[in-house]
Amino acid sequence: MTPPSPATEPGVQAASAARRPTLKDVAGEAGVHPATASRALNPETRHLVNDETAQRVHRVADSLGYQPNPIARSLKTARSSSIGLVIPDLTNPLFPPIVRGVEDVLGGVGYNAWIVNTDNDPDRETAVVESLQNRSVEGFVFATARLHHPLLERLAAGGTPTVLVNRRLALSDIPSVTGDDAGGVAMAMRHLVELGHRKIVHLAGPQDLSTGVNRLRAFRQALEDHGLENSPSRLKLCSAWAETAGAKAVAELLDDGVEFTAVLAGNDLLALGCYDALAERGLSCPGDVSVVGFNDMPFVDKLSPPLTTVRIPHYEVGAEAAHLLLERLRAPNRPARSVLLPLTLVNRQSTAPPRGR
Repeated sequence: MTPPSPATEPGVQAASAARRPTLKDVAGEAGVHPATASRALNPETRHLVNDETAQRVHRVADSLGYQPNPIARSLKTARSSSIGLVIPDLTNPLFPPIVRGVEDVLGGVGYNAWIVNTDNDPDRETAVVESLQNRSVEGFVFATARLHHPLLERLAAGGTPTVLVNRRLALSDIPSVTGDDAGGVAMAMRHLVELGHRKIVHLAGPQDLSTGVNRLRAFRQALEDHGLENSPSRLKLCSAWAETAGAKAVAELLDDGVEFTAVLAGNDLLALGCYDALAERGLSCPGDVSVVGFNDMPFVDKLSPPLTTVRIPHYEVGAEAAHLLLERLRAPNRPARSVLLPLTLVNRQSTAPPRGR
């Protein structure tokens, strides 16, 4: 009778049950060298092991309840397999799909994302970034970029792999993933003009952000392209991407006696503020004023009326940002590149021909 192997003897089983299984345990049970087991269990190096061996190692790891020790791995390889994902406002529904896109791509290759919220506070942003660096994150995805952003410029100058989402810096070659703001504004304006609108106003976002600047520039270009009046009365600058800012802007336009039949809001939250201000004045949308938003946030199809808006593919923005960051991590000397994603107009019930047409 063949004696039981050490790995299957009762005493060994009891000892194994009393402690956390190690990589050496997995390798011994699978009949491979520990280095082979390590490669098989690491998504980035699994391709170096033949499929049959990798599957056997994974089966053994699952049966033993083995979990890799990320701290030990990072000490050995000087890599943490984690990145920092810096968000300006976690309560803004714009960001969850972006976060999901980043996490799905990174998770597929064994990376984790540390998500931090800055509340649009530069001091807090600096503190959380320093904290993440102390935890040895390998790079960053930022959704907080302002046109002039000293922290991001320092990170880039220091060689920290960094990618921007939804925004860009004024003077920087930091890789970024953004929607085609100019194309989106052009589509929205063409839609309103084709409905018959000639008196269109724009609620512009903060001018220290690339999104606010680019959408305002595109609006002015669209006025020129369609031969519409381009005067200060056609524009209202908003200090924040917020519902209250949109309501305040529309109320001021009405108080100033500005005549308009349509509003192109710089984002959906500003458009929601339009709804509030119009309702307070007893005006209807789209009967009195048509409204177009920008972003297609998750809830805007549930508004009354459902909001016509420019859709940004938020999940794809996050996924592309993760791919760009992985490129930077694997080839840091490769020239930086940025991605501009096409947008689409979602025509719902908040726009209609102006009265009298």
